[in-house]
Amino acid sequence: MSWAALLGLLAGLLLLLLLLSRRRVRRPGEPPLDPGSIPWLGHALEFGRDAASFLTRMKEKHGDVFTVLVGGRYVTVLLDPHSYDMVVWEPRTRLDFHTYAIFLMERIFDVQLPHFNPSEEKAKMKPTLMHKDLQALTEAMYTNLHTILLGDPTDVGSGWHETGLLDFAYNSLLRAGYLTLYGVEASPRTHESQAQDRTHSADVFHTFRQLDLLLPKLARGSLSVGDKDHACSIKGRLWKLLSPARLATRADQSSWLESYLQHLEEMGVSEEMQARALVLQLWATQGNMGPTAFWLLLFLLKNPEALAAVRAEFEHILWRSEQPLSQMTTLPQKFLDSMPVLDSALNESLRLTAAPFITREVMVDLALPMADGREFSLRRGDRLLLFPFLSPQKDPEIYIEPEVFKYDRFLNPDGSEKKDFYKDGKRLKNYNMPWGAGHNQCLGRSYAVNSIKQFVILLLMHFELELSSTDTEFPEFDLSRYGFGLMQPEHDVPIRYRIRQ
Repeated sequence: MSWAALLGLLAGLLLLLLLLSRRRVRRPGEPPLDPGSIPWLGHALEFGRDAASFLTRMKEKHGDVFTVLVGGRYVTVLLDPHSYDMVVWEPRTRLDFHTYAIFLMERIFDVQLPHFNPSEEKAKMKPTLMHKDLQALTEAMYTNLHTILLGDPTDVGSGWHETGLLDFAYNSLLRAGYLTLYGVEASPRTHESQAQDRTHSADVFHTFRQLDLLLPKLARGSLSVGDKDHACSIKGRLWKLLSPARLATRADQSSWLESYLQHLEEMGVSEEMQARALVLQLWATQGNMGPTAFWLLLFLLKNPEALAAVRAEFEHILWRSEQPLSQMTTLPQKFLDSMPVLDSALNESLRLTAAPFITREVMVDLALPMADGREFSLRRGDRLLLFPFLSPQKDPEIYIEPEVFKYDRFLNPDGSEKKDFYKDGKRLKNYNMPWGAGHNQCLGRSYAVNSIKQFVILLLMHFELELSSTDTEFPEFDLSRYGFGLMQPEHDVPIRYRIRQ
């Protein structure tokens, strides 16, 4: 190497070091600034290791609004639930949630859509998850859950079966959800076609689950060389399983799938990219239901009083029903809407385990008004982050003993839904936010809730389910899952089950 080249390299390294070590200065009116001690990285290592603990520490140090440096990006964190509406309803020209969503879509699922507009897509898909279409999805989900859980007597048998609770819940719900949205082998159904549905959906689930386990590393770009090869192989397999050509042969496809494929075709998306988008949608529509059911069932199994209350509520509804349970081909929506105890238990479980990040890119220099009258200046190019898991969901000012599962926390004394929660003496609008909020609230919330409730009801109706050991402890969270929706456990929980005799 020549002296000139060496000197040029050294000069470049010195310039890089100067850029990395250059400190941002807090301007008047901006939130407290904590860049950390490591140039460029800032707090990235702490944030990636355990986001909840890190943000809790920062809140104790700086209050409910602060800016931190994370991997070259300045992130302003807002933890005042009274002020969340100031963010989630802001127009995209000021606070944009599309940019980050598109970045993750490309990094995790290799999806690139021409002229992609998430808001436009949501507007087109919303009708397929409401009213008559929602009723059709709910009825199909009940049938498919029945196929997966009870369809094969040689699988369920009469004796006890041992498995992990997460695998059991995730497996059942994702497979039934896949059949509901993406179609079944034949219509009308036969024993042979249902057996094929069980086999095919099992293949989809086990392949998808391998990708799901890699998702946090995919999102952070931290895969090892071996993991990258494994991820490519898994994705290739899923793209084949969910290719439009293969799905075209399936019966009873949902109106959601038909509308989504039409939307992709109108954008001029190739069949190969359509398959990738369908894998993304499988995760978006099904990826959180299994973990949600896992935590709900675990809380119920660990709390006999809660389980007894949920069971008594369902038995009372059945007793009032004009139609015997054995004759029901679906659970009527009025049944699902008349279970405040189960609703409360589900909301409490979600309060304790749902930990999505709500992010916005700051598009222009702007003033962020707070509910208490304060105002903070935000810089163009920064990121704004809300983390409802810390507040409101785990906030001791809002919930007594916030770490404790109380199945009736969301019930009034008269049995109706409790909606009045307070912080700083003021009633909260946003007191539990597992489904997001504002412009990017989950469209499939009703479908997901109906599916989870049907799954729990089918288990109570047809199965005996218990923990393998009475000494079973609650598993710790897999801390890498913060920000991606429902938390998953560090390890599965052994259970055993059998068909009720």
